[in-house]
Amino acid sequence: MMAPLTAGPFSLHPHVAMGLAAVLAVLTLASVLVLALPRLKPRFDATELRLRVWSWWGMVALTGAALALGWPAVTVLFALVAFIALREFLSLAPLRREDRLIVLFAYLTVPLAFGLVVLDMYGIYVVSIPVWFFLTVPFLMALAGQTRAYLATVATLTWAVIVCVYTLGTIPLLMRLPDAEAPAGAAGLVFLLLFVTEANDVLQYLCGKAFGRHKIVPKVSPNKTWEGFLGGWILSAGLFWFLAPVFTGLDRIEALIVALVLPVAGFAGDVTMSAVKRDLGVKDTSRLIPGHGGVLDRIDSLTFTAPLYFHLMAYYALDRY
Repeated sequence: MMAPLTAGPFSLHPHVAMGLAAVLAVLTLASVLVLALPRLKPRFDATELRLRVWSWWGMVALTGAALALGWPAVTVLFALVAFIALREFLSLAPLRREDRLIVLFAYLTVPLAFGLVVLDMYGIYVVSIPVWFFLTVPFLMALAGQTRAYLATVATLTWAVIVCVYTLGTIPLLMRLPDAEAPAGAAGLVFLLLFVTEANDVLQYLCGKAFGRHKIVPKVSPNKTWEGFLGGWILSAGLFWFLAPVFTGLDRIEALIVALVLPVAGFAGDVTMSAVKRDLGVKDTSRLIPGHGGVLDRIDSLTFTAPLYFHLMAYYALDRY
């Protein structure tokens, strides 16, 4: 196994460093194209596209620094992401003033879940939210005598916490692995997940723009097309399958299985969050990230790919889990 580039707390396996360098090269090319677009097409408004690219620089820099600093930094980063995503969702959800104490309890799941990651207590993490939070919320509401919209409130809070907190906790859980479990270390596993998930989003968008004709879910997301979905699926699956030997311990058949299902999960997360936003009557969950909307808008695919990737990796290749 290749040694990290540097010793000490700020280090990256060479494969991860090269992967990040490739991402930065693509961003540099995208930045040049965005700056050139107004000259090439004077009538084309590149403002939103420019904001998207600049925001990507910030997100890649934060993620790269966290991966280099190790599992504590990744845990803090995704705890913050989970908190903001949960806050965005609950600020839009149809909750009432009398639900405030239950909402506070929902926010407490962030330090609970990520605290269990810090303590390396995977066995308790697995059941903490989908079992104990799920059972405790309706009990507390019943104790408070809150029976109006009882089932709807329980379902809203439980779904929000599982999607915004529980699923994202699987990412720092991967970082708790010994580096010997993967060819490029734990950071390599996380990098591959993030890279392929975001690449799938971009490739589906580009394929849809270039070839999209037949809408796939017009009532939920009118811009999604079969051509965009299939093009993004094939390209990102091929990307994962090609990179799997570099970053994972999967054999070729196992890598193919993960490659085929991961882009579908990303699409499912995107469409599911689109349905939620349509129900709530909003386009974006917030305006925190220029050009992208809110944190939840940016991680909607990741909330589905992260737990699927974690459990498939655990089943096929990870001795610890």
